[in-house]
Amino acid sequence: MKKILTIAGSDCSGGAGIQADIKTITAHGMYAMSVITALTAQNTTGVYGVSEAAPEFIGQQLDCVFTDIVPDAVKIGMLSNAKIIEVVAAKLLEYGAKNIVVDPVMIATSGSKLINDLAIDTLKTRLLPLADIITPNIPEAEILCGMTIETTADMLEAAGLLSKMLPGYILIKGGHLSDSADDLLYLNKKPIWFRSVKVDNPNTHGTGCTLSSAIACNLADGNDMAASVKNAKEYIIGALKANLNLGKGNGPLNHCFDL
Repeated sequence: MKKILTIAGSDCSGGAGIQADIKTITAHGMYAMSVITALTAQNTTGVYGVSEAAPEFIGQQLDCVFTDIVPDAVKIGMLSNAKIIEVVAAKLLEYGAKNIVVDPVMIATSGSKLINDLAIDTLKTRLLPLADIITPNIPEAEILCGMTIETTADMLEAAGLLSKMLPGYILIKGGHLSDSADDLLYLNKKPIWFRSVKVDNPNTHGTGCTLSSAIACNLADGNDMAASVKNAKEYIIGALKANLNLGKGNGPLNHCFDL
């Protein structure tokens, strides 16, 4: 059985973060492990509190995983301060982690900010360069590259800027576009577009967590990057089309839809 580690925050309402990751990994028939970086008090209407784990304890969790059940892929989500990012980056290097997928979580679907400003530079210089692929949505890509993104042409320009800073693949997700949900995979000036129409479902809580976990599962299974993204995108479209409707706000996906 392939083994996937998620390093992220907990969502007590079950739609995003660690909980979404574990559901996604399990739906792919793989073994899920989790290093929890923060507890959040959140639901479908917003994030109401964050309690960060101590960086030393995060490091201890990582030691326990890597010295016993070695992951075939690592998905990284919410890392809310610079010290946590430093510890995670150092441990990934120490243990030679492979198939690293970083979802640079900065803003929740509800609009709540999940990372402090001081941590963004550390993220860009210490962690993102270790990633085989990063998966920012449009608001996150705007923060990382410092430009406004409104069109697919803007996405292409932003990917080029990010690619100059980072050695791995860039996946800019187009879910915030007004007229489509086209995603752009980019490496070495070579763009690959994954075209799709928007799924008519307002419940998108945890889509970024879910997509990045699905990519990690596909990489662990030996797929190349383009195939991994394609398969992960198909999975998330299926989870959206299942039309689960829970909560009073932006509801979660059905991770265990009939695959």
